[in-house]
Amino acid sequence: MRLLLVEDDDHVAAALSAVLARHGFQVVHARSGEEALKALLPADKEPFGVVLLDLGLPDQDGYEVCGKIRKRSAIPVIMVTARSDVRSRIHGLNLGADDYVVKPYDTGELLARIHAVARRRTVGEDTGPTPLAALRIGQVHIELPTRRVSVDGQEVQLTRKEFDLLALLAQRPGVVFRREQIISEVWRTSWEGTGRTLEVHVASLRSKLRLPALVETVRGVGYRLVPPPG
Repeated sequence: MRLLLVEDDDHVAAALSAVLARHGFQVVHARSGEEALKALLPADKEPFGVVLLDLGLPDQDGYEVCGKIRKRSAIPVIMVTARSDVRSRIHGLNLGADDYVVKPYDTGELLARIHAVARRRTVGEDTGPTPLAALRIGQVHIELPTRRVSVDGQEVQLTRKEFDLLALLAQRPGVVFRREQIISEVWRTSWEGTGRTLEVHVASLRSKLRLPALVETVRGVGYRLVPPPG
């Protein structure tokens, strides 16, 4: 698999490239956002399987680069940063990042996340989790074929994973979905480290829908969708 590594620190990039190469990746190193965007342009080369994007770039903010990548391509993007607060992670996911790794990270964790997002792209993320045409939960309307969500008639922009998560829970309102089950069906992996990503997606979903009580945390088990009263 070809992997685009966007990292301005040559020492970090060299060490990580060596590790990735040992695990079968063909790494292309970009030192800036501009280099990264140019690397994605050639159409005559094998496409990249994943972009590993550091947020601290010299020419432009990594969030900005992620947004530009997402406008051009559906290629999976993993953000790498020292910013560990939930708000920063939610912001990255809202821009279209597929995952978020906080420094310092374990190499095994990073490799697992790379394989997970690449595998999710291979199986095809835009097929939707159910053949039903639409779901309505209170004032929330979910159109599955078009992957559109509206609340009280106002469309809400969700990322791919946010939509898949909401659609899964909405299939059986009131039923508790175990964390492992959600990760398996939405992220298509059984790797436990995805749990943090699930929590961030739930928080983002609550914020975007402006219905914090809609997705309820069942401590020690998972999550369920609670239909609004009335």
